[in-house]
Amino acid sequence: MKNKYVFRSHISERQFRDIIRYFSIDVEASKIALLTGISTNSVSKMLKAVRLRLFKICEQEAHCHESIFECDESYFGARRVRGVRGRGAKGKTIVFGIYDRMRESVYTRVIKQVASKTILKVIKAVVTYSSTIYTDGFRSYIPLKKNGYLHHETVEHGRNEFARNEVHVNGIENFWGIAKINMMKRKGFKGNSFLLHLKECEFRFNHRHSNIYHFLLSLFRKCPLKLY
Repeated sequence: MKNKYVFRSHISERQFRDIIRYFSIDVEASKIALLTGISTNSVSKMLKAVRLRLFKICEQEAHCHESIFECDESYFGARRVRGVRGRGAKGKTIVFGIYDRMRESVYTRVIKQVASKTILKVIKAVVTYSSTIYTDGFRSYIPLKKNGYLHHETVEHGRNEFARNEVHVNGIENFWGIAKINMMKRKGFKGNSFLLHLKECEFRFNHRHSNIYHFLLSLFRKCPLKLY
């Protein structure tokens, strides 16, 4: 069966468009299967390929440039374990985020630790040295100025300072809230599925003013999906 959107597809173009239409409005795979009459396994396989493409798009869009950025890290996973507080909470996945105020877009990266060298590596991939960076007062951000980011300012959340004129991290914290609400709908993640769903949240946020359905169909028509 020929399908201009997917290489060697066993579903029709109409069925594929239906899958993308429901995906665009964030319908889960099991519900898409019921609505389309396609097996859950086939829908899940298709959506994994879509998310892999979204991951690539997010990485391509995050080239290094000058702007005003907010940087922050967040923890995703099970609810807080009793007796474990603050940064480094046990059993959670650490995600570092960079919010671009001028583009109103976000870039995320899963990291193993919140050490300065780890954070700096991510920042260097997206932020030019001439840019302005706002963070909270966490110690891992202290070396930014020593490493060439001279326009770095902080707010001290530990002292109940959450905004000082334009200095705040409200943009990235807003994204964390949106992403966590979306993630709560999922019943756990296996393998790299967390990363793919995270990047899906990133893509949806960055393209929130676009028609995602039309965007994806146009994208897949120019460069068809490959099922893995």
